Amino acid sequence: METLLAVAEEGHFGRAAERLFLAKATVTEHVKQLEQDFGVPLLERGPVRLTPAGHRLARHARALLAAAELAREDVAEAATAQPGVLRVGVMGHGSAELTPATVRAFRTAHPEIDLRLVPLDFTEHVSALLEHRVDVAFVRPAPEDERVEIDVLTTERRIVVVSARWELADAPEVRLADVLDLPFIRLPERTPRPFTDYLYFTAARGGEAPRRGRDDAVTPHEVLATAAAGRGAGSALESFERFYPWPGTRCVPVADAPWEHSVLVSRAGDPDPQVRAFRTLAAGLARELGPGLRLTPA
Repeated sequence: METLLAVAEEGHFGRAAERLFLAKATVTEHVKQLEQDFGVPLLERGPVRLTPAGHRLARHARALLAAAELAREDVAEAATAQPGVLRVGVMGHGSAELTPATVRAFRTAHPEIDLRLVPLDFTEHVSALLEHRVDVAFVRPAPEDERVEIDVLTTERRIVVVSARWELADAPEVRLADVLDLPFIRLPERTPRPFTDYLYFTAARGGEAPRRGRDDAVTPHEVLATAAAGRGAGSALESFERFYPWPGTRCVPVADAPWEHSVLVSRAGDPDPQVRAFRTLAAGLARELGPGLRLTPA
């Protein structure tokens, strides 16, 4: 088919032969053989140009040749590539059930790669990635940083995490007006602003700082321990409740709070094929399973 394309593009058998470093008779014979194989004329001879059937075959030929070139590049890359390490950061429970699903799928597809999970706390929203301690990371909410690229994986409603002894703990749901005056856990000053705004519902309180509880927290378990003791409230995505059942706490939906994303972040422009493969796999699973992700256990 490469011969047919050369003749069509050159408009001349002789020039096509020179381009392909073949004898003109060989080029002519190749085209005749193609016409016999397909049972239709593919070229008009005077002047030399594609027939309607030839145009259709040429489109397929170009696609096939492009695919073959990609395959050659991929095989060559595989032959020279060394088995690597992919460090995957996970803040809390990451992107719910999508996190273990992506990890399992990647390990199955790429057994030659040593995938290592790295737990992240609330202060490592992007720092672990930018400091090259991880290669990709499941975090929330989406960072506001041009140094990273973002793949949105889940979109979930918001909840507050409170003591089971607090009055609103038994409510089927609450509204933002019910929770803005709660004493929230304290976050270290080094916590990125997007995460503090997310946890404290800063947009809903007009940028004002929340009441602070008496305990600091940088992990889900510290949030839960603080809430169970009645010393502060936390907030999270709805899937938090599925992953962290904790005696003495309640997770209450906030009906009018804007839904929020969990995301996969990577360094902007990272050319690492392992990172690209992981991102592609995670995004594909997210599309397949839908934004309101909830998987049954494997």
